[in-house]
Amino acid sequence: MNKLEVLNQNEIQRIHNATIELLEQVGIKVESKEALDLFEKNGAKVNKKTNFVYIPEFLIKHSLMKIPKSFSLFGPDGSYQLKVDTSNSVFATMGAAVNINDPSRKKLIRKTSLKDAIDHIRVVNELEHINCSHVDVWPHDIPFTEIHYHTISNWAKFSNKPYGMSCYGRVASEDMMNMLSIIVEDEGNLRNKPRLLGIFNPLSPLTLPKILLNGLFVFAKFNQPLLISAAASAGSTSPVTLAGTLVQANMEVLSSIILTQLINPGTPVLYGSTNTILDPLSGNVAYGSMEFSLITIASAQLAHFYNIPSKGSGSLTDSKLFDIQNGFERFVTLYTAIAAGHNYITCAGTYESLLSETLELLVIDNEFIDIITKVLQKGYLNKKALDLSQQKDIIGENNSSMRLKEKMKKIDKEIFHKKIFESMINVNHTNEGDKTIMNKAKSLVHQILQQERDSKLSEPVDKELKNYYKLIASRSLEDYIKSEDLEGGAENVNIGGIKLN
Repeated sequence: MNKLEVLNQNEIQRIHNATIELLEQVGIKVESKEALDLFEKNGAKVNKKTNFVYIPEFLIKHSLMKIPKSFSLFGPDGSYQLKVDTSNSVFATMGAAVNINDPSRKKLIRKTSLKDAIDHIRVVNELEHINCSHVDVWPHDIPFTEIHYHTISNWAKFSNKPYGMSCYGRVASEDMMNMLSIIVEDEGNLRNKPRLLGIFNPLSPLTLPKILLNGLFVFAKFNQPLLISAAASAGSTSPVTLAGTLVQANMEVLSSIILTQLINPGTPVLYGSTNTILDPLSGNVAYGSMEFSLITIASAQLAHFYNIPSKGSGSLTDSKLFDIQNGFERFVTLYTAIAAGHNYITCAGTYESLLSETLELLVIDNEFIDIITKVLQKGYLNKKALDLSQQKDIIGENNSSMRLKEKMKKIDKEIFHKKIFESMINVNHTNEGDKTIMNKAKSLVHQILQQERDSKLSEPVDKELKNYYKLIASRSLEDYIKSEDLEGGAENVNIGGIKLN
């Protein structure tokens, strides 16, 4: 497949050169003494007063050489394997949804709950083309300090696929590793067959935040793959030019990746981008914008330049409704991420700039993925497809009922089967409302959630997890803040767009 490109080789090299120069001369702020000490120990210049690290070129080159070109993620019992490499695309959810669609409410949305997070896990588990779920739905009905317990334990009960969690703190991340070790019944198994993708977002401009660094160390030491994804906003938290934003985001991602290799050489990583622009009219981030897609394509090119598996965002829209804008933007952002050659593509099921979700959109995105990947795959015009016997059969005397049956088998195999998109010609439009794509998706979601599902956990494992929960539940939010050495209290802590308070 010829990949979409917006940068030529000279421009990519100039971005790389600018990144190297600025990391060494301007540096990046690192809010962790442990990380500062590790950078200094390995040859970086560190200013302990400002917490800025100045990274020399040799350290960047040396670290990039250690990054695996592929890695695998596994489901809870190890039977499901998801391979991520630099040549193929796999698909996942991700976001920071604090609202979920609810047609019964006046505003058509409500705050998310733990049940919504569990339903999300169950639906993703049944979708053929979405390979991994994440904590996209942040439950409001349980304490923040317990979210990792409830989501991971329910993931282990109801999913065969891998999972993703933010690296939000040392204590929570250690809990995650301890829980996973209980689930897989062997810490060595966990290290050799990673189950959890850690999400680390540098804070633009040019800051690696303490709470996520605390968790990053834990994930890296346990050899769990890490998604390093910048989320700069051109004209707000990064330069207004797209080239300037690409340089800054590259600085943020590379410095974080270098740290993972200093902690544990060979830690699997993804070079990620959720960079976009500031919408000049609203002042909000514009994930459905043309510029977002351009940055997504460019970030894939940079990841290819470094020969690192890449993460791009697709299925994104700024629309608050299920309208043409929603469908158009999510299809375009998904198409550009796939066609650019991103290897791990996220954000299925989201809308309203990642703040809201509905399970029906997961079903729709699943079909979008199927359509786009089939359109872009190679092999349609191969020797088998050009077998002239089919043409001879159509116009010859061999067009018997047996031949027709064989022909129908070929049609069934070769032609794409739409599951929720309408293709029937309907003379009577009186029941058109029942045939909308959202209603069809709603019906599929209902079918999935109506199926009875027994827990996949054995009784001894379930019991051990519940005993571990007692430790987690005994901690207060104040304990959490203190253990992470955070300043200013919960009101100043922001994790992946979610404020603790």
